[in-house]
Amino acid sequence: MSYQFNEQFNNQFSTYTHQFAAAAARVNRLALENAESVFGVQLRTLEKNVDATTAFLGELVEVRDVEAYKSLLPKGLQVARDNAERVAAAGQEVFGLTLKTSEALGQMAKSQFEAATEQAQATVAKATKAASKR
Repeated sequence: MSYQFNEQFNNQFSTYTHQFAAAAARVNRLALENAESVFGVQLRTLEKNVDATTAFLGELVEVRDVEAYKSLLPKGLQVARDNAERVAAAGQEVFGLTLKTSEALGQMAKSQFEAATEQAQATVAKATKAASKR
């Protein structure tokens, strides 16, 4: 009888361990996908900002008189404004991506908790039934 209990315990422990490992793998995959997406958004934004700033600086270097410098000032401000808007938009996109990932992780945790609860209830019911037969 003790051997049967130990075998049942070992089987359940093995099942829980496999489920935990699978859940951990899914969590890691989601976290990695989120990190890749966030990095991609930030890299694209940086590239666009560097391109815009480089183009403006290229124009600025070619200017030879004071009037041309004065005419470039509004363009420089516009480049700075556009860069700031791209950074803000990227921040919002990153927040949205992270929120979606958090929701997915929360849903996975909830489903794991519900599955564990169902298994525990089934085990208790089975043990109670076995005890009442004695």
